[in-house]
Amino acid sequence: MILKMGRLKDDFLGGDESNSDDSDSSFSDMDDSSDNSGFDLDDSDSNDEANDAGPSASVNIPGGSGDVLALNEDDEEDEVVKAILRSRQPNKDHPPDIRLEDFIADISFHPANNLIALACMSGDVLLYRYTNEATDLVSTLELHIKACRDVEFSEDGKILLSTAKDKSILLTDVETENLTRLYENSHEDPVSTLTVIDENLFATGDDNGTVKLWDMRQKGDLPLFSLKEMEDYVSAMVTTSEKKYLACASGDGSLTTLNMTARRMHVQSEEYEQELTCLGLFKSETKLLAGDSKGRMYVFKWGEFGLHSDEFPSVTKKSMNCMVPLTENIVVTAGEDGILRATNLFPYHHLGIVGQHSMSVEGTDISNDGTLIASTSYDNDVKFWNVEYFETLNNEVSKKGSGKKQLKHNLPSSKVNNASDFFSGLC
Repeated sequence: MILKMGRLKDDFLGGDESNSDDSDSSFSDMDDSSDNSGFDLDDSDSNDEANDAGPSASVNIPGGSGDVLALNEDDEEDEVVKAILRSRQPNKDHPPDIRLEDFIADISFHPANNLIALACMSGDVLLYRYTNEATDLVSTLELHIKACRDVEFSEDGKILLSTAKDKSILLTDVETENLTRLYENSHEDPVSTLTVIDENLFATGDDNGTVKLWDMRQKGDLPLFSLKEMEDYVSAMVTTSEKKYLACASGDGSLTTLNMTARRMHVQSEEYEQELTCLGLFKSETKLLAGDSKGRMYVFKWGEFGLHSDEFPSVTKKSMNCMVPLTENIVVTAGEDGILRATNLFPYHHLGIVGQHSMSVEGTDISNDGTLIASTSYDNDVKFWNVEYFETLNNEVSKKGSGKKQLKHNLPSSKVNNASDFFSGLC
C-alpha cells in the first residue's frame, strides 16, 4: 500500500526535521495528541485494547469520506511506515493521566498501596487508586476551607496529614476517612510545607519563615517547639534517618538547619541570590542538594551547612520547583519550563528528559516501589512516568556529542521521541 510518505514523515517530525535540536520546547510541540495534517495516528489510552493484537494504528484518509483505515505493522512493507507505527504504540507501563478542573498543589504516594493523594486549591484532598490500565477516584475528602498546600502519608500509611492556607493541620484516618486530629490555628501565617519525620513526629513551615515540630502522641494543639529564623516562606524541609537535624530551604535564599534534639537553630548558611526552592538527600544521606529559583543546584555535606561544597549550573535559567532523589546518585528535577530532567550528580552530567508538561511543574513524588514518578502542573493534571529503566541505565558520560545533545536526549519514560532515534532503525 502506498501512502503519502512525505506527509506522514512530516507529521512525525513536526513538519521540520531540521529543528529537532533547537530546544527542549521543540520536543513538547510534538505532542501525542497533535494533528499536523490530514493523517490522524491515534495512540490514546482508550485504544489500548485494540492495539493488544499487534502493532497497528488508524489513519484518516485526507479528502476521504471519513472512513478510518487500520494500519498494521505486519502488513506493511515500507520500513518508514513500520517505524512510525511502532512509535505510535500506547505505553502500558504507567497509569493514565489524571485531569481535574481544580488546581493541584501537591501530590503524595501511599507508602504501601497503589494510592495517591492530591491536594487541591479548593481545600479538598482526592484519593486515587492507580494501575497501569486506570486511575480511579476512591474518595473526596472535604478537609480545608482554603487552598490545601501540602499532603503527606504517615510512615505506616494509616494517617493522612494535610495543611492549608487556612493555617490548619488535619490528620485523617485513611481507612475510615474520619478526622482524628485538628490543629486549627497551628501557625500565625498560612502553612507552606509539611514533612513527616517519623511515625510520631512531623514538622511544618509557614509563609513567614516559622518552623514548628509536632508530636502526634502529645495531647493538645501545641508544638514541641517553634522557631522563627527565616525571613521568608519555608519552601522545603528534609532530615536523615538519624533525625537530629532538620534542613530547611527558604524564600530568603538561606539554608537553615535546626537541631531537633536540642530544639534550637544549628546553623544558617549565607543568603544566596535566589530563593531556595527544593531539597534532596544523596550518597547515603551524606550529601544535601538544594535547588533555586534560577535552576542552579548547590551541594552541601550533611552536617556542614554553612557553605556549599559544590555548585551545578542552571540548564534553563528558570525556576527549579521540585526534585526527586531517584537513586543515590541520580536526581529528577522539574520546574517552570514543564520538563522533568534526570541528572547524574557525581560526576555531574545530564542524562535526558524523563517527561514533560505544557506548563510549570509544581509537585513531584516517587512511588513506594520506586518504579513511578508522578508530577503535577498548572495544567491541572497528574502524569505518571515509569522510571524502572534507571536500574540498568548506563550513566557514564558519552565521549561523543556535546552536552547540548545529551541534554535533549529523551529517556524511555518520555512521551516525546527523538527524531534521530526514530530514523536510526532505518539505516
